[in-house]
Amino acid sequence: MALRSLDNALPITPDRPKKQAKVAIPLLKPPSAAAAATVNDENKAPLPLPPSGDATIDYVSSEDLAPIPDPELKIHCLIEGLESKDWIKVCEWLNNARRFALYNSDLMLPLLEKVMLVLVKAMKNPRSALCKTSIMAASDVFKAYGDKLLDAANSNALDQMLLQLLLKALQDKRFVCEEADRALSAMVCSLTPLPLLHKLRSYVSHSNLRVRAKAAVSISNCVSKMGLEQMKEFGLASLLQMAVELLNDRLPEAREAARSIVVWMYECVTENQEQKQESWQSFCQISLPPAHVQSMIKIASSQ
Repeated sequence: MALRSLDNALPITPDRPKKQAKVAIPLLKPPSAAAAATVNDENKAPLPLPPSGDATIDYVSSEDLAPIPDPELKIHCLIEGLESKDWIKVCEWLNNARRFALYNSDLMLPLLEKVMLVLVKAMKNPRSALCKTSIMAASDVFKAYGDKLLDAANSNALDQMLLQLLLKALQDKRFVCEEADRALSAMVCSLTPLPLLHKLRSYVSHSNLRVRAKAAVSISNCVSKMGLEQMKEFGLASLLQMAVELLNDRLPEAREAARSIVVWMYECVTENQEQKQESWQSFCQISLPPAHVQSMIKIASSQ
């Protein structure tokens, strides 16, 4: 058998060389200064963490605030300082406003409305340190100016401040909530009860039940400062009806405040009466619908 010529054989295709997989090698960037500071090097002591913003704020009590040097000169910078974009600087000037209120109240009186509106704005700020400092300033404003806050020029600012204090008294942050409670107490102690009671009255029917409860406490404290004549000026029947409304509230804080109002009214109304229970019952029957009379009698008889 003749051998086949190799020239007629199919050419053998050589194998293609295999492609090498490409490996991307990332370029190493030099570490930034901030990252280098946080590198854990066993030969270096760890750097202290920078303090948080709120940690730089000192909450100074009123007793520890010193008078302002050169108050006549510095008063011209007050509003500009309070309206600063730097919140830490605002806190500093809020404390200066407190110092003016405590030691140079006459100098700040022409600016009082603007200062109060700045306090309201700061209370709305989500930064807790700024909020608390503004509430502390509100307490000092109440103590320094008292019934001057009820003047027509300041009345609107006072209304806004009252609302914010009631809202801040509901805060989850305890140190803000407690400061707002102290400010509300300072307000009740510093202002004449009758006009303040008129301002608080609208909050009895507020849609937020927790606001109603906080307002009820302030109303109760307000009523406890009033005598029979001031109650009559407000309206004995209106005051008793307000107490009835709060007695039916869902929160125990509001109901307890209402009981305190009823007890104080009972003591004032029957102070010079020999037959106290009978006198109280007669008063309640005149002032209230029959469905509420018995509850008023029961509260009074428990005392």
